[in-house]
Amino acid sequence: MYRVPVLEGDRICADAALSLTALAFRIPVEEMTRRERIRLRACRARWSAMYLAHVSFGWPLERVAHAFGLNRATASSACRWAEDERDRADYDLLMDGLENALRRLMDLPRVDLAPDNAPRGYR
Repeated sequence: MYRVPVLEGDRICADAALSLTALAFRIPVEEMTRRERIRLRACRARWSAMYLAHVSFGWPLERVAHAFGLNRATASSACRWAEDERDRADYDLLMDGLENALRRLMDLPRVDLAPDNAPRGYR
């Protein structure tokens, strides 16, 4: 298993890409992230999530790989596959929509759920 330290923010961003992609392709995140061999549909959905993170966040492939718990060669193959798939009008339209949705989601204001003035015991 490939594991390197990953910033919490990168993991959260990768999870957002996985969740949006899972919703779009109607494949559970758990199926996309299994460590054992997965169905081709789930594998391609995970590749799409990796590509989505790469283009939406402007991450280099090594950072994508680390955030998804995979190696750089896998991230590179995934992004190459997804880029080739963008020749299909339906896939390209879907990925455009996911990129826009992810960027808009990440641009939302951050809200502190435990402000300093919260009653004691609620922090």
